[in-house]
Amino acid sequence: MTLICQSKRLNVRQFTLDDAPFIVGLLNDASFIRYIADKKVRTEQDATEFLRHGPLASYQAHGFGLNLVERREDGEPIGMCGVLKRDELECPDLGYAFLSRYTEQGYATEAAEAVLEATLLASGLTTVQAVTLPDNQPSNRLLEKLGFRLQSQIMLYGHRNNLYQYTRV
Repeated sequence: MTLICQSKRLNVRQFTLDDAPFIVGLLNDASFIRYIADKKVRTEQDATEFLRHGPLASYQAHGFGLNLVERREDGEPIGMCGVLKRDELECPDLGYAFLSRYTEQGYATEAAEAVLEATLLASGLTTVQAVTLPDNQPSNRLLEKLGFRLQSQIMLYGHRNNLYQYTRV
């Protein structure tokens, strides 16, 4: 397993195929389906394919991607966070999702700060974007807290999204 970064409470590491059971749970969490999408990942086999064609392929193609976030104290997987490259966006973008039972505890902020710093340093990127639904107030607040600035609204995957941008100085 490749460790991307650590924070006070979290380890962020690359996904492996062994993480398929966790992916089934995360991608079927009600908040994931509401605010991100229903990826139709219902079985461990579906999750294995999601990992192969998503995060693992991104690591190979770009050197970065979505990563597993786990608590340092007990290794409990709680979410994912990373930078990914979507064809629909000009720049790579920050993505994150956490199981509902781990929200509102500062984990997303902690993981995103660590991931941004580590990924920008390792990849040489200076600009990262992020998209979120306008009614996803926790995500909008998180991005602003991290220093992302709202650029515009765009249509993405059939929904109007806020497009944020972060530029490292």
